[in-house]
Amino acid sequence: MTSTLKVNTIKKQSGSSITIGESGTTVDIPAGATLDTTGATVTGITGDGKLLISAQDTTRNYLQSKIVAGTNITITLNNAGGNETITFASSAAEVKPTIGSINPSVITNAQTNVTITGTNFVSVPIVEAINSTGSITSADSVTFTSATTLVAAFTLPVDGTYFLRIENNDGNAVRSGTALLTVSDAPAWVTAAGSLGNVASGGTMNFTVSATNATAYAVTSGSMPGGASLNSSTGAITGTESGSTGTTTYNFTITATDAEGQTAARAFSISVSHGIQNAMRFS
Repeated sequence: MTSTLKVNTIKKQSGSSITIGESGTTVDIPAGATLDTTGATVTGITGDGKLLISAQDTTRNYLQSKIVAGTNITITLNNAGGNETITFASSAAEVKPTIGSINPSVITNAQTNVTITGTNFVSVPIVEAINSTGSITSADSVTFTSATTLVAAFTLPVDGTYFLRIENNDGNAVRSGTALLTVSDAPAWVTAAGSLGNVASGGTMNFTVSATNATAYAVTSGSMPGGASLNSSTGAITGTESGSTGTTTYNFTITATDAEGQTAARAFSISVSHGIQNAMRFS
């Protein structure tokens, strides 16, 4: 590779030589000369190209202090205070964004803000959700927080799993290696809240609660009558009542959970009745 260093002036200083280009082209500076690079232009550096400048300089960091990097150019100084070598390298190589994680990872069909963490985000990138079937949906809006954080609002009417794709303004882009986002309807209760019914003291209980998309049910607060058991898979409440000493209403909350971990809670009650004991008879 042939590289050219264009300079404005050469001023006298102690003798030294400067090597320009990887091919070793040499420019000899007269005794007492110095190289003034004010307003200078470096050409010939493209892609991974490099331009090397070396000098028999014994003043620590002297060369580096005399040269300022331009846009997309990095300077590396080696052997400071000795036979210093400065390498100019193009830093305009592609810088692709990366995706680390998202939160939440499971959303419903309603518009939801998803926080995306990663690296090398540029304000403001394009963010897309790609269904496992291949369909692409752009985010409703994208908020650039920093080079490592974005907030994308998605409205995805089709349930399924989605890859995420982020494209910066310079065209550099990344697609997640796995489907990070799951869209699923949350459980929706079919059984109305409130009383499930009554059971006599010592009687058999047979009630059922149900919610669409639910794969599990659990009592998450309150308590059911003694002897009652909730089937975690079907929502059936069965058993023989025991333990009550008088007419009592038991209040409790059941939470339904779907396969994606989304939940919906609902409050219910069951009443236990006791008949009149030691009633007086008249004839």
